[in-house]
Amino acid sequence: MDALNWSKSSYSGGGNPDCVEVARRPAEAHVRDTQNRHLGHLTIPAQEWSAFLSGVRTDRL
Repeated sequence: MDALNWSKSSYSGGGNPDCVEVARRPAEAHVRDTQNRHLGHLTIPAQEWSAFLSGVRTDRL
């Protein structure tokens, strides 16, 4: 697997240590806890990640 390009959550500004990082690929998204990177990450199918983000954005979750 190629190296992943991680991005922090847009909600992690202001020095907030409680955030997540996401690395996206066409078929999947990888999600990890910024403070516990050593514990690994979750791999989520792209369609499920998109559905999750949609639910968050529309206050359904």
